[in-house]
Amino acid sequence: MKHYYEKKLASSRLQQVYDLATPRIRQYLQAELDHAIGHIKPGDLVLDLGCGYGRQFPELCKKAGFVVGIDSSAESLALGKEYLRGTTNYLFIQMNAKRLLFPDAAFNVALCLQNGISAFHIDQRKLVREAIRMTKQGGTILFSSYSEKIWEDRLHWFELQSEAGLLGKIDTEQTGNGRIVCDDGFTATTVDEEDFLKLTAGIKGIEISFEEVDESSIFLVLKRQ
Repeated sequence: MKHYYEKKLASSRLQQVYDLATPRIRQYLQAELDHAIGHIKPGDLVLDLGCGYGRQFPELCKKAGFVVGIDSSAESLALGKEYLRGTTNYLFIQMNAKRLLFPDAAFNVALCLQNGISAFHIDQRKLVREAIRMTKQGGTILFSSYSEKIWEDRLHWFELQSEAGLLGKIDTEQTGNGRIVCDDGFTATTVDEEDFLKLTAGIKGIEISFEEVDESSIFLVLKRQ
């Protein structure tokens, strides 16, 4: 799992993942992005954690003043520069979310969408704290994960990825209850509201709320006070 998104699911292979999305998954992806954009104000400086090749950037950049995207895969970021040709108000930085090298209170909005909090496979509580640290007073931090209501469609999407050779064969015995396991070591989990509350327990100076979108996404919304 260590280098899965750096190499095996990087660049054009990551793009193929989204090309395989079914109509229901495309609806989920758009609804999630639309909801995130609704929290952005014109002129905001936005951080996108785990940006891949910048799939969401065309729409993010239309609303925000400037968008900074980090990803551990140099290959994905290189594809992103071609994908975003003509867009100027963004910056890609190769950086691992394990070690975020931004100063305190640098951004108006921090985004970690499409279950990145699970996909990164790092200390989730530390990631949440770091996202808060980097966000200005009055700013917003958004983490999203999957709603249990989209489980069947989500699993089907991963089955299509497996059939295309992007993932290993899905282990049907270990897969279930929001968790997808492949025989090549790939694992995708889910974070629910109870998990999010545990991750934010004891953190001061934030207002916490949850928003379910399209019966497909669960958003943890943190307001920096």
